[in-house]
Amino acid sequence: MSSDEKKPIGRILLKRRLISQEELDKQLATQKTARDGVPLASRIASSGVVPETEVLRALSEQFGVPGIDLNQLSLALEHLDMVPREVAESSRVLPVLVRDDRLFLAMGNPQDKRVIDELEFVTGRRIYPYVAISTTLEKTIREAYDAKEQGLKHYAGPTAPRPSASRAPAVGSPAPEPEHLQDRRERESVQPGGAPSVVVDQQMQESAAEAALSTTEFGEMGDEVSRVEMLTDELRNAAGLDPNASVRLGKSGKRILVVDDEDDIRKLVRRLLTDRGHAVMEADRGLIALRLVKEETPDLILLDAMLPEVHGFDIARRIKGSAKYGAIPILMMSAVYRGWRIAEDLKTNYGIEDYIEKPFRIADLISRVDRLLENKPGTVPPHDPELINKTAARYLEEGIAAYKNGEVDLAIGLLKKGISIDPLAYRLRYHLALIYGKRGQFYDGITELERAVDLNPRHFPALKNLAVLYEKAGFKNKAVEMWERCVHTSPDNETRESIKAHMMRLL
Repeated sequence: MSSDEKKPIGRILLKRRLISQEELDKQLATQKTARDGVPLASRIASSGVVPETEVLRALSEQFGVPGIDLNQLSLALEHLDMVPREVAESSRVLPVLVRDDRLFLAMGNPQDKRVIDELEFVTGRRIYPYVAISTTLEKTIREAYDAKEQGLKHYAGPTAPRPSASRAPAVGSPAPEPEHLQDRRERESVQPGGAPSVVVDQQMQESAAEAALSTTEFGEMGDEVSRVEMLTDELRNAAGLDPNASVRLGKSGKRILVVDDEDDIRKLVRRLLTDRGHAVMEADRGLIALRLVKEETPDLILLDAMLPEVHGFDIARRIKGSAKYGAIPILMMSAVYRGWRIAEDLKTNYGIEDYIEKPFRIADLISRVDRLLENKPGTVPPHDPELINKTAARYLEEGIAAYKNGEVDLAIGLLKKGISIDPLAYRLRYHLALIYGKRGQFYDGITELERAVDLNPRHFPALKNLAVLYEKAGFKNKAVEMWERCVHTSPDNETRESIKAHMMRLL
């Protein structure tokens, strides 16, 4: 069943008293006889019966994500490199902003999970979908890619605010825009309440305000998150670990983590490696793999590219480049991407040491594992876990102190330095997310809280604040998902009932 059948756009417009029943019937009759493939929402918007921004608000309610007014969009055309033109046109998607490991995407159907999953896998970035008027989206895709092919650097929609001379040059001007203004303008172009290009359902904004008031805002910057949930005995057993002990090795063995969602592959690799004296841990999905890296610090990771929850590419990105885990060699495996060019791209872009295609020859796998475990002098950076832990903890302590003294930028910088050392440090990410949330940087806060929840999935304050931030950013469906998780982790019955009541109002 389509999203239109679940929650018809006409019913939403009627409820908001934006269209009469008579006019809606007229539009539906036209829609029924038309053969142009134009969706009803686009037809109503183009007819002028309902303003396009109001249609976007209705679409925001229908899909549970913010709407984006492409007529007011200001776009750096370098972001189009993330999605080839033929893919953008065939799937009706437009990359509007790339920031770190996030890709913000305008879509005609933001519930098209196939497109989102494929783009997340290919780009290695988390997709944040926005809904757009389909006809406007198709027009913008053509114009934006045409502008890029003409060598222009920026695209502006027909009603996009033009920057003043003191801020930036006109679109297409050869004079560069200052970097700090580019970052500010691009950030505001997707932030609710920043530029007018983003349209969030008004009821969603009211619910977000209520959610923020009904909680203890973003908690305290104290030691409440010092207790991190460790792997359960059940999960440790599934990983092949003794629930009461860490991994034990023979005289010459190494600790190897095998991450693959195919049971047969894991069993085969475990047998091969244990026969050679190694201690093997297993993970069938991404989040368990990250927690095993955090708790057990393996000597080698065999990592499948296609995994549930978190892609192998994302796991590699989180591990590599950090002081604490960056020295762990990664052998990536994939049956999807093939050829030496892919292998070289993975080594360059994600820092992995080696790559093997599935199905693989046993002798080839063993030789690659042996080579990566040789640890010749000079090939692995110095690794002092105790010093690294103390350094990361110092950045956490200094960051919290700076925040309490009102030095917000300094606090953010210190916490980010700590994360660069230990990207799997829960407390660093949680506290950084709190600061971002208080500052109104919703997407940055969401990213850090998601990473924190990956590591500690039953920490109620993190789940609660993640739900609030998703509401503030206009992602109702994700907010509901987080509130549902909060119900199962709430500290008491009173809180649980309060959350259920809020969810009913939100829905």
